[in-house]
Parts: sequence; C-alpha cells; structure tokens
Amino acid sequence: MKIVIALLIFSAVILFHELGHFLLAKANHIVVTEFSLGMGPRLFSFQKGETRYSLKALPLGGSCAMLGEDTEDDQPGSFLSASVLGRISVVAAGPAFNFILSFVLGLILVGLMGTDPACVTDVTEGSSAQEAGLMAGDIITEYQGYHVDLAKDLYAYSYLNPLAADETIHMKVLRDGEKKEITFRPDTRSRYLLGFNRSSVDSVTVESLIEGYPLEDAGVKAGDVITGINGVKIENGDDYEAYVSEHPLTDEPITITYERDGLEYEAEIVPAVYEYQVSGFSYNLGYEKVSGAGILKGAFLEVKYMIRSTILSLKELFTGGIGVKELSGPVGVVDAIGSTFEESRKEGGLILFVNMINIALLISANLGVMNLLPIPALDGGRLIFLLVELVRRKPGNRELEGSIHFAGLLLLLLLMVFIMYNDILKIIH
Repeated sequence: MKIVIALLIFSAVILFHELGHFLLAKANHIVVTEFSLGMGPRLFSFQKGETRYSLKALPLGGSCAMLGEDTEDDQPGSFLSASVLGRISVVAAGPAFNFILSFVLGLILVGLMGTDPACVTDVTEGSSAQEAGLMAGDIITEYQGYHVDLAKDLYAYSYLNPLAADETIHMKVLRDGEKKEITFRPDTRSRYLLGFNRSSVDSVTVESLIEGYPLEDAGVKAGDVITGINGVKIENGDDYEAYVSEHPLTDEPITITYERDGLEYEAEIVPAVYEYQVSGFSYNLGYEKVSGAGILKGAFLEVKYMIRSTILSLKELFTGGIGVKELSGPVGVVDAIGSTFEESRKEGGLILFVNMINIALLISANLGVMNLLPIPALDGGRLIFLLVELVRRKPGNRELEGSIHFAGLLLLLLLMVFIMYNDILKIIH
C-alpha cells in the first residue's frame, strides 16, 4: 500500500508539471504529439485528436512531446512556429504549475494545521543569549542575515550552517510589536566521543568514522559492529544508549569489542573531548491556528520556505557541504514517502493526510526549482536559449542548441542512474 501511495503522489506532481506544458502548448496552437505519464514502453494509450495519451511502464517521470520541439521544423503547429514569448510561456509553465500546486497544497496544510512562527520558547539561564537580552516570547525575524518567516526557516538554516567557535550571532526579533537587534557569542559545551556514526538509531553498526577520533586510530572500520563496552554486551542501539547514559564517557580508557567478518576484536581507547557551540535558546516548532487572510499568507510562506530550503541545499551541494551520495532520486523519494506513510498511519488519519500533503508540497516545489536550473535539457536551460533569442530578436543555431540539450540529457541520465544506484544501496542497507 505504501508503495502505491508513494507512486500516486510522485506521479500526480509530475503529471501536473507536464499539464502546464500541455495547456500552454495548446494555448499557443502547438501540436502536442504525446502526453504521457511514466517512462519506457507504453502500457496503455489512446489517440484523441492530434495527441496520443499514454501510460508507460516506469512510473518515474512523464513527458509532453510537441511537434518539432527539438528539430528545425517550423511548419504550422510546430514548437518553432510559435512566437518567442509563446515558447517561453510553454517552457516556463511546467515549473509555474508546480508552484501553483504547491500553493494549493499549502492552503490545505495551513488550513488544517496553521503556521509555525519562530517564537522563542526558552532562554537558558546564565547563557550569553540571556545576557544579550533575548527573552521568551520574542519572534525571530532574522538570523545571521537570513530572513526568518517560519520556525522551520530557522531550523533549515541552522542545520545547514552549524555554529562555529569564533562566530557571533546576529538576530532581529519582534517584541510587543517593536523590532530589536540582539548580538551575542554562542556558548561552548563539551562532551566525550568515541568518534563514529551509526547506520541508524537502532543499530550499532559503524556507518562512518570521524577523522582523528579514537575509533579510527584504533583501526575500527566502517561496517564493523560494536558488540561490547568494558565487558558489557551491546546488541542494539538501545543497549548502546543505555550504557553511555549510565556510564558517561570521560577521559578514562575503555575497552571496545567489535565484530568484523564474523570475528571479534578488542581495542582499548581513550574517548576524545568534542567541543561544540550552543545558541542558548529554543524556539517553537509547533503550529498556531490561523484563518482568513492568515491562511493565504501562511500558504505563500510554506511555498517560499520549500523553495528557499531547496536553494540552500543546492548551495551546500555546490560548495561541498552536501555530497552527491546524499542526493535522492525517484527511487529514494518513493521510499521516503512510503516510510513516512508507514510511520504516520500509526498517528491517525489526520496526521497521515497532513504528512502526505506536506511531502507532495515539498516534491512539487523542489521539482519546480530544479527544472528552472540553467542546465541543458531542463526547462531552465531551454529558457536561457529562448531569452537570448528574445534579446537578439533572431534565433540562434538550432542544430547547436539541439546538440547541447542532447548532451545535457545524457549527463542527466547518467546522474540519475548514479543516484538511483545509491538510493537502492540505501534501501538495502
């Protein structure tokens, strides 16, 4: 059932994107030769007028094929026969329809749940934040120069930009209708670590090692399984959490038992201190009910948040903050939807419905942003060529443009295969 729901959501978002291209093509008298959901061989199709409507075997995409789209065919009804502005509207309609769908989904989400202003709920006693004058009830409107509309804006920015030791926090808040600026240095905390990341909270399998920390120095490798600490048997994540809770790590040596390829090994290590910065305050991550114009504004802010978080993630990808292996394609997205469905159904029908709406909103906004990237073969890449043609008032080299889009498509397909391979590995593990 979860796979069916996931495919329905994913397919609906793609279908709406292609519907944008389809409707604007029709409005500009461009012949649509095929409108399809899915990729690969046809499972079912029918002809109506000039268009074949198809359902294809792989439910991971869709297309709106137009007459003469990638050729120099300018006969009446072809893509090139339309005006430049007409062609721009056709290409831009796909992402635009994704944002429209996102807004409609945002209306449903906000109407049911409300919005989440970044309201300070607690300030740590004696912290630098308290000394700087931050108070519970303040509404955060800006953090490190990043405009904050919702609590999740602040969460997304903070997650992608962790505090550094020498950093100064600059904030703007609203208090009783007045704007205030607050500046302070984060507080430093420390704890002892073994230096490994687990594959999940339920597991004690070493997924990766933190460079320079004790487990790496002791020769432990990714894939090893922690089976004991100081003679206490560790069988799962709960056992590990219980042990470190009852016996907090210090600078005293401990003996780690781990398993590799069916063999058990021991290593004596000294936990290393890890210093980290804390902001000294917590803020609301819940929802407040709104009505009327508040729902419209809230829906707009939800879409804005989804777009900005996608752009922030892309920035991290291009600057190295996020690795390519952390990307997810259609397989990963479907798996994530399915997992969310399974978890949400335990919480009741309303939570399940809200979470599915939220995921559809995220996918739709994400698809809109990604398609606007100036990459050949994507809508954004096509728009670049059309805008150049609009400015120059004459078409460019059609053959060269077609070759560039074809090369871009091949690279995108290779990237998709790589991401799909990673998605499958993540699911297996």
